[in-house]
Formats: sequence, C-alpha cells, structure tokens
Amino acid sequence: MKKFAVFGDPIAHSISPRLHNLAIKELNLDAFYGRVWLKDGALLKAKFNTLGLDGANITVPYKQVAFEICDVLDSHAKNIGSVNTIVKKGDLLYGYNTDAPGFLKSIAPFEGIKTALIIGAGGTSKALAYALKSQNIEIDIINRSKNRLSEFSDFNTFSWDDFTPKGYDLVVNSTSAGLKDDEFPMPQVLLKEVLKGSKFAFDVIYNKPTPFLNLVNSLNLKSKNGADMLIFQAVLALNLFYNQSLDEDKITSSMQKAMNL
Repeated sequence: MKKFAVFGDPIAHSISPRLHNLAIKELNLDAFYGRVWLKDGALLKAKFNTLGLDGANITVPYKQVAFEICDVLDSHAKNIGSVNTIVKKGDLLYGYNTDAPGFLKSIAPFEGIKTALIIGAGGTSKALAYALKSQNIEIDIINRSKNRLSEFSDFNTFSWDDFTPKGYDLVVNSTSAGLKDDEFPMPQVLLKEVLKGSKFAFDVIYNKPTPFLNLVNSLNLKSKNGADMLIFQAVLALNLFYNQSLDEDKITSSMQKAMNL
C-alpha cells in the first residue's frame, strides 16, 4: 500500500485527505492519504521518512522548507522557489509546484486580467506571482514588512507603510489571515480603498468566509475562494504520485464529489 499525507500548521482544517481518499477509492488504488500536524519545519524530511511516505503535499507555512529538502525540482518549483508536492523515487525526493497551474485554471472565469495585487510574501504568493507573470499580467506585491519582499525582485513591491491604494483587475489574498482568526490580510482601511476600485478578488482560503471575502462581497466584487485551486492542484499532485499514469478527468470528478460531501 502506498502512503501519502499533507503537512502543515495548522492542518486540522485540511480536506485534502477527503479529496485524495475518495479519488483513491474510486480509481481502485491501493493507498491511503492522511494529515500531519508539523510544529517544526526543520523536522519535515525526518518526519516524511519516519512515516515511510511515498509522497506528500505541503501547505502553509512549509512550502519553502520543502523546496530546500528536495533533491530534484521541476521547472515550476525552480522558478517559484517553493514546493507543495513531494514524490519519493528511490532514495531521492522530487519536488513539484502544482499551485501555479492550479491557480491559473481556477481564475479562468475572471476574463481580461491585466493588473493584479497579491497580498502576502510567502511560498504561496511566489507561486501565484509566477503564474500571473507567465500570463503577462502586471503584478504588485504588498506585505506587512519589507524583509521578505527582497525575494520578489521581479515585481513591484510595497509594505503597508509605503503603499498608495489603487484599483486592480484582480486582488489576491495569499496569506493565512482569516484561517484561524478574524484578521484581514492588510489594514482594513487600505484594503477597502483597493477593493473599491478593483474588479475581481480571490482568497486562497477555501473552507470559511474570511473577513477578506466578507468585505469583498459587501462591495459586490466577483470573487472566488480557494476551493477550485485546491482541487486542481490536488488532481495534478495525485497524478504525480503515480508518475502521471492516471486519468485526470476521473480524478477531478472524484475530488469535486468529495468537496461537496
């Protein structure tokens, strides 16, 4: 039996096991997918090996840690600098990033995007920035502090203190704000000014109405949470666990069913 898991902190909210296990069942695969609450990112590789895993997904806040421990990286992971899918092949760990293609597929209904603001400067924001840049979209990145913005030298970057609000075609919350608290990803006054002049909004959080999305909806912007992105990146990940030998349409069907359970 193959064994897979998702690592993160927090992790109790993750429905990745539900998505993967239903797909595993309906595709008649001999495998199991669990979740691991990891409090110390330095233990990621050791925990992966101790559990005898064949593959894993990585969520907040360990995607950059995952990047560091992998022996081989795919092109997305190399360009982004973060990994959300690990596959063990022999004695080597292969790192992939399925967030970028999953994100682009999920925002396809938002047509005519030419400008975007990404809130946050973590591993997820790197994937989203890379994805949008590949579509020739002009991107601004805003973060609480400037120290992490040095990793985004290819983009226009701002801290809360030096940012002048303006509208965008797309505003993305890539942070965990609202996941286990009632916080906004940036000061509410600044955020409201941005959203008032914007067209679309996207929150990577998928399992609750966050303060970000509540504000977006109060301003009548077209929006999406991270549910579709979660499904699309998970479909790609499960196929990578099986060396891309599975039918992605069948995986998608199973995972969409699991999402609605």
